[in-house]
Amino acid sequence: MKLSPRGAGAERQVQDPRDTEGRSGKMTRKIHVLDTNVLLHDPAAIKKFEENEVVIPIYVIEEVDQFKKDMSELGRNARQIARFLDEMREKSNGSLEKGVDLDEGGRLRVAVPKDPSRLRKLDNAAMDHAIMGMALEIRDQNPDIPVVFVTMDSNLRIRADALGLIAENYEGGRISIDELYRGVVTLDVSAELVDRLGRREDVPMGDIDAPTDDAHPHAGIVFRDRDSAKHTALGRYDAAREVVAPLRINREGAWGVRPRNMEQHFALDMLLNPDIHLLTLVGKAGTGKTLLTLAAGLKSVLDDGTYSRMLVARPIFPLGKDVGFLPGTVEEKLTPWMQPIFDNLEYIFSTGRTRMSSARDWAELVASGTLQVEPLTYIRGRSLPNQFLIIDEAQNLTPHEVKTIITRCGSDTKIVLTGDPYQIDNPYVDVASNGLSIVAQRFRDERISGHITMTKGERSELAERATELL
Repeated sequence: MKLSPRGAGAERQVQDPRDTEGRSGKMTRKIHVLDTNVLLHDPAAIKKFEENEVVIPIYVIEEVDQFKKDMSELGRNARQIARFLDEMREKSNGSLEKGVDLDEGGRLRVAVPKDPSRLRKLDNAAMDHAIMGMALEIRDQNPDIPVVFVTMDSNLRIRADALGLIAENYEGGRISIDELYRGVVTLDVSAELVDRLGRREDVPMGDIDAPTDDAHPHAGIVFRDRDSAKHTALGRYDAAREVVAPLRINREGAWGVRPRNMEQHFALDMLLNPDIHLLTLVGKAGTGKTLLTLAAGLKSVLDDGTYSRMLVARPIFPLGKDVGFLPGTVEEKLTPWMQPIFDNLEYIFSTGRTRMSSARDWAELVASGTLQVEPLTYIRGRSLPNQFLIIDEAQNLTPHEVKTIITRCGSDTKIVLTGDPYQIDNPYVDVASNGLSIVAQRFRDERISGHITMTKGERSELAERATELL
């Protein structure tokens, strides 16, 4: 079965369903039939349907079994599902088919077809049909209870809808990308406040004559003169001191990389702020996320001495082949996947403005251990204290993988996650369920974190027009 959570698919909501008594005597509002991709995406999904009944077709368990030996996150999730179902089997005295009550208030059961011989006639290609067929069978057996087929496969939702079966996407652990925190707040204020911030003075939040409810810690603040829109000043919300503070970056920027627009000014200010331990930079290709982050990391490590080392990592998602299929040493295998990082480092060192450092080439930094570039495969199990950690292309990570990486960060480490949620190569996450989007949204109220959504491309006029037109 293909696990393809992208796309909206055919979704319908059940409005005011009638409470109906279930098998255990409890009041059952809905029956949710789960597809395999829901469990592999979130093993805890079984517990997230409140007082409703959760049904797992026997075919789903067969599909989950195919992943249990994988060493990837899918394999870990498959093993976790198997352990949980086995615990529920013992709790139900070996009768999951009859159902067992969940601690969260719902009920779980495993559904088998009326004709058990059908199990021997299936191959992998027929699994989608079999799972949806079970959902249709359950619907027909329960005419008085709304039955909802929950799948992250948009094509399967469309087919289910065409057959008259209510189909929904799994929303657990998802956010609305349209509501994603952008990290920039524009306030229409008096000319006097604009001038104060322009003179690099702190402005207490109590002095601001405009609503500030949308300002989260370290948000980029734009003071705009309400009488003259072109009269503006930029600052940052310092939640610890309850003030809007002027940006601290100078004209030189970092290692010859200067911010070219408002969002880049905010991003570089937060990149160079050691009080921000977690920073998420979201934006389309060419907005300068990776370049600014690398330049800020080099300045923080080599010039300021704030961190002992800069570690750059990115997930490897090849189109068809994994890194192990490439010939050569480990370094030679990694080069194609890390080349975008190397390209940005080449640009920084070729600007001719690296006189603050004694390093003549980024390869010298790698050889000395001051700069380390590696795939995320090697991060698991490590402890990373006092480092400037950059995770590029973080939109390809699941929330669990991002959690694993962030929990590797030791004392005085700064981690920066960069990526574009609209350019995802991982088939098991989408724009609303990837780790980058979820971290940006859930950490927005934390004083140790910051976020900027970058929209203006600066790579070249051609690149910007290609992004807009194509």
